[in-house]
Amino acid sequence: MEETKTLQMTFVNAANQRVTLSVQDPREDLAAQDVETAMNEIIAANVISSAGGDLVAAVSARIISRQVTELIG
Repeated sequence: MEETKTLQMTFVNAANQRVTLSVQDPREDLAAQDVETAMNEIIAANVISSAGGDLVAAVSARIISRQVTELIG
């Protein structure tokens, strides 16, 4: 069984649309404060562009775990 983890960060852009960034294999010791700080730095640095304009606010963040059990192959 293989397990993968993805950090999913959701922002709102200038057009009030949601923009999601995903990071594969986040650190195991990642804390909520670390993610919040990183999201605020991404917004402040204005390094992500979207069709609806600049990112203006952090909405949510979560770690998604996925387990895959291969049966044949």
